[in-house]
Amino acid sequence: MTNITFLNPEFFWLFLILPFAIAWYFFKRKEEKPTLKISSLKGFKGSHSILPKLKPLLFVLRLVALSALIVAMARPRTVDVSNKTNSTNGIDIVIASDVSGSMLAKDLKPNRMEALKRVAADFVEARVNDRIGVVVYAAEAYTKTPVTSDKAVVLEAINSIKYDNVLQDGTGIGMGLATAVNRLKDSKAKSKVIILMTDGVNNAGFIEPVMASEIAAEYGIKVYTIGIGTNGNAMFPYAYAPNGGFLFKMMPVEIDQELMKEIAKKTGGKYFRAQDNSGLENIYNEINKLEKTKVEELKYVNYDEKFRPLVWLAGLLLLIEIILRNTIFRSFI
Repeated sequence: MTNITFLNPEFFWLFLILPFAIAWYFFKRKEEKPTLKISSLKGFKGSHSILPKLKPLLFVLRLVALSALIVAMARPRTVDVSNKTNSTNGIDIVIASDVSGSMLAKDLKPNRMEALKRVAADFVEARVNDRIGVVVYAAEAYTKTPVTSDKAVVLEAINSIKYDNVLQDGTGIGMGLATAVNRLKDSKAKSKVIILMTDGVNNAGFIEPVMASEIAAEYGIKVYTIGIGTNGNAMFPYAYAPNGGFLFKMMPVEIDQELMKEIAKKTGGKYFRAQDNSGLENIYNEINKLEKTKVEELKYVNYDEKFRPLVWLAGLLLLIEIILRNTIFRSFI
């Protein structure tokens, strides 16, 4: 982006001199205008000249030259500014999401899983300089996408999260956390983060959640845990309907908050509770603020001075004025 700026704009105040110079010129011109009294003009017939009428041109040239000098003293220059942004402390993040059947509960709208997918997608789009991976778990766990800087791949992985029969139903928090740790343990990033979300109690898998959190801590991985679900009861799926859908009934919401708090504490993270859609969105916004990527912005400024042509113009106009004053207009001074 190129702009014209002035290094010494205070010199523009000198333009206030011009009106006084013009007034002084016309005042002195009347005083200095010579007069000649003769008895007859017969001898001057046919000898009229336009040169006397053009004499003010000399003063105009001087004014333009003075104006050019004033602008030159203000130091006009073009400024070309370019910015280069470098990520100096990228963060590797793994989103580990519970995909057990209880994630279809309707205390979040339209259900917990769809609410999570929308908020997680917004979070990914906001993390421009980071690499992100996605892990899903129920009784077992697997990686939907490894840690990558390709946001389109990550967003597609999040969008494709759904409840199906690929994983045995249940809640294996330790399995999900261990799988996420495995994706980050060899990372060379300055900061490594897992966002672990569940809506239940650990009841499956062969890896204890506390053991998985200790492994995470050894690798310097910070774990933010999120318990999702309202207080009290919620509409949970409990059986398949004849049409292939789900049947729902009110059931108590049970989240092992003490376990989630312990995991977060051991790894230097933080525990959050999301009871509705806005609460879940606020949690991801807070994590986004807590895990800031350090960005270095380099600004390059190139100045191109433009006063020299104005000085040359002023000098040329003054030279023309001097030449005209001492040649063509010499007889009328």
